[in-house]
Amino acid sequence: MAKLTHLFETFQPSHYNVYLDIDRAHKTINGHTEITGHAAASQIAVHQKFLSIEAVEADGKSVGFTVDDEGECVRIDLPKAGDTTLAITYAAKLTDTMMGIYPSYYNVDGQRKELIGTQFETTAARQAFPSIDEPEAKATFDVAVKFDEQRGETIIANMPEVKVENGVHYFDTTVKMSTYLVAFAFGDLQKKLTHTKSGVEIGVFATKAHAANELDFALDIAKRSIEFYEDFYQTPYPLPHSYQLALPDFSAGAMENWGLVTYREAYLTVDPANTSLEMKQRVATVVAHELAHQWFGDLVTMKWWDDLWLNESFANMMEYVAVDALEPDWHIWEVFQTDEATAALQRDATDGVQSVHVDVNDPAEIISLFDGAIVYAKGSRMLVMVRALIGDDALRKGLKAYFAAHQYGNATGADLWAALGEASGIDVGAVMAGWLQQPGYPVVDASVVDGHLQLSQKQFFIGANTPQGRLWQIPLKANFDAPKLLTTTTLDLGNYADLRAKAGHALRLNDGNESHFIVEYDDTLMADLLKDVASLDPITQMQILQDLRLLSEGQQLTYAAVVPLLKQFANSRSNLVNMSLYSLAGNLKKFTTPDSDAEQALQTLYGQLSAANLKALGWLPRATDSNDDTLARPYVLSAALYSQDPQAQLAAHEQYEAHAKDLINLPADVRVFILTNEMQNFGTATVFDQLLNDYRTTADASYRRDLAQALTKTKDAHQIATIVTAFQDADTIKPQDLRAWFAGVLANPAGQQATWNWFRASWGWLNDTVGGDMEFPTYITVISRVFHTQQRLDEFTEFFTPKRGDASLTREIDMDTAVIAGRVALINAEADSVNAAIAKAIK
Repeated sequence: MAKLTHLFETFQPSHYNVYLDIDRAHKTINGHTEITGHAAASQIAVHQKFLSIEAVEADGKSVGFTVDDEGECVRIDLPKAGDTTLAITYAAKLTDTMMGIYPSYYNVDGQRKELIGTQFETTAARQAFPSIDEPEAKATFDVAVKFDEQRGETIIANMPEVKVENGVHYFDTTVKMSTYLVAFAFGDLQKKLTHTKSGVEIGVFATKAHAANELDFALDIAKRSIEFYEDFYQTPYPLPHSYQLALPDFSAGAMENWGLVTYREAYLTVDPANTSLEMKQRVATVVAHELAHQWFGDLVTMKWWDDLWLNESFANMMEYVAVDALEPDWHIWEVFQTDEATAALQRDATDGVQSVHVDVNDPAEIISLFDGAIVYAKGSRMLVMVRALIGDDALRKGLKAYFAAHQYGNATGADLWAALGEASGIDVGAVMAGWLQQPGYPVVDASVVDGHLQLSQKQFFIGANTPQGRLWQIPLKANFDAPKLLTTTTLDLGNYADLRAKAGHALRLNDGNESHFIVEYDDTLMADLLKDVASLDPITQMQILQDLRLLSEGQQLTYAAVVPLLKQFANSRSNLVNMSLYSLAGNLKKFTTPDSDAEQALQTLYGQLSAANLKALGWLPRATDSNDDTLARPYVLSAALYSQDPQAQLAAHEQYEAHAKDLINLPADVRVFILTNEMQNFGTATVFDQLLNDYRTTADASYRRDLAQALTKTKDAHQIATIVTAFQDADTIKPQDLRAWFAGVLANPAGQQATWNWFRASWGWLNDTVGGDMEFPTYITVISRVFHTQQRLDEFTEFFTPKRGDASLTREIDMDTAVIAGRVALINAEADSVNAAIAKAIK
């Protein structure tokens, strides 16, 4: 295991002068970086990776140095400790890994072009310039860039440009910031600009492959988000501008570089005439998330990567707080329930999962910290609990104090809890310690025992596990007389009949589904809850289905017992209820095999579940649609198509034929289902070729996503082979999009074997192409979501066990092996009873 050392301990930089001369034609960089700082010893080191160090000077005199590639640094011998200015001359190359300084490729009118951009999180700034590439090593930066500039090109950076001399673009001195937030980009760009009420310039930039009006939506959201945060945080945005840039090639969703936020095109550019509500919501929340970081992450930064949650969990919560204020009619907290809560509860139930706060003992482990379901989703649920516990007034007061105390510096989780505790008068740190430091979450058992209502907690698991006796302080949020917090293993609330009579309604715990736990009600309490289920609010109905699904996955209930309950929820028009209903129904698919009687029975059940809503909602959006109608329709259409309903298939086919010459103009909210239906049920070589050609040529990221989903559903072996071959053809499938294609074909029974063969044979290529990126371990996660047989488990184990030595992959491999093993055990135990229950339910 590599030793974790902090170079900041021996050298503390205060200012950088970074000069870069970039030659796109030859993909080379010639750099000169001056670093002013304090050396605590005469022997120091600064980070570098893939740099060819040519000379090192200290205070104008050459000094000895040694390049340590394994340690990703250059070790420097100074004449003495103390204040010094280093000058390092070096050369490097533009990368093709979407890390460091790299080109993005795109087409305009059939001409291939490139846009140069940066991605430095977590530790890729060292690929661009020598530095102390650690979050705590904050400094100011003067950045100067020269490049093989062509007429009409634009260059932007964290700060405004102050001058151009001899082809060198000089940018204003930054505020004190971490290296991973430095950013710049140049190329043939278009832009839209506006200003906030406080005078901050807001800009959206994209390539000219996009129509100008595709920048308008994000510009509006960005402007209003900055204004909202300035008010909510009671702390001004500290930079003169906030630019948002869409990069054609980008491995993450977006990156919060201070003053120059970078995005995937899909998460910034929006066709105002034909974009689904779901995508508008996605773009808005991504923009709001990154702009929340401008304070929480940029102004105040975690001291080290073990407190990554300080950045990501908070921004993940604040994106919903902001968008809810900006677009209240969207009811965006429902998306939090369908996306964040669902992901966190599923992932966090596997033994071996990381906690929100994770100790980092090996530099390679930093990549593995970016577990979206934990650091983002679970962490944001944790903070939603805090917000509910202390209220918005105390939250805002505490945040204002936190920013004032730590601005332009670094902080730990304890600093945040202290500020919120001081503002609220509640020992927030004590309440949240278990949620932050412990992996997993509890299931609360609610039972009537000898006439008394009793609660107990234990850790919930899906799959094999070793209980550790963990205990949480659980915000019960009960609708009966009960304490605010369950802090013990068991609790007796008293005589149930008296409590029930006083409340006048069935018991509900975790009302609103804001806290990170699930509930197992005994038969008495569940029967009381279900006897008038249609009258319950959508969140409660969703929560019942969510908890039943998880308890069944964890084999604390049986799926066979849950199947008869599904039809009670089938006629709801709520997006939340439909999401949970079809998520639970979707879990039944693993108990069937393709083209079996069991699969046909499940398809019949899907048809019965979706029939009423399919008739009520229809295939096409209507002017009278509510948000729920718009967001629920995709679940209903997907269910109807899975049911093999011939009328549904024909209705979708008719829409396809009506738009055969302009498929992009199919209504975006339902387009993917029409395209998928065509590929699965009416597909020809001509259809396949048309969709694949559209994918290669369109600049509309939303349309591209729909095309990819449809194409991966083909049943034709030749077409599957064409797609798998294209996995390594960047002109067809960009590396940033490969995971979605891989996941789609792997989940297709007709394509699983070919895809799995490709993955094993191409591991080296995949590692070279996207390895070292925070998204890389999620390829393993994708596989674990699909495999469900003993044969696949054996193959998975055989392939990945030798790769456990890579610290960035160890946890993912171990967890996903357990996930597949647990699924195989569940199927072996329950397949017969589940399929019998489905056969009975459809009669």
